[in-house]
Amino acid sequence: MIQKKICMLGSFSVGKTSLVRRYIDSLFSDKYHTTVGVKVDKKNVSVGETDVMMMLWDLAGEDEFCKINPSYLRGSAGYLLVVDGTRPATLEKAIEVQTKATAQLGDIPFIMVLNKCDLEDEWAINQNTVDNLIEQGWCVIKSSAKSGENVEKMFHDLAEKMLAVTP
Repeated sequence: MIQKKICMLGSFSVGKTSLVRRYIDSLFSDKYHTTVGVKVDKKNVSVGETDVMMMLWDLAGEDEFCKINPSYLRGSAGYLLVVDGTRPATLEKAIEVQTKATAQLGDIPFIMVLNKCDLEDEWAINQNTVDNLIEQGWCVIKSSAKSGENVEKMFHDLAEKMLAVTP
């Protein structure tokens, strides 16, 4: 079995913890709990013939008062960059966080997750910005921790991307 460390990155309250809860326990709660520091969970998945233990590091959200601790990123094989589709500032912050993560980790696999697609009629993000990121080679998946839409897919797709670059 191969072990891979994955970090959940993004602003506060974008749904990082809810996505992990949905993925690990198939649960969703409307109650908001701020992550302090980091919470680590794990889940075994199969990608083709390969068994992968996903070590999920749910990091506290980044904002103007709280920055990601670079030591939490060390050893990451990939990350999910989570954006709240109803809050445009979280997309801007995600782009900043991706730049910092690349500076710290190099060019490792990541997926930008446009979360809260169950509220897509309330989305306020700039689709042109998202389209430009896709044109630059970013992988973007719409998801919902509440409905479970694409949650399994985003983790599985990231596992595939990480295995593709495993030496």
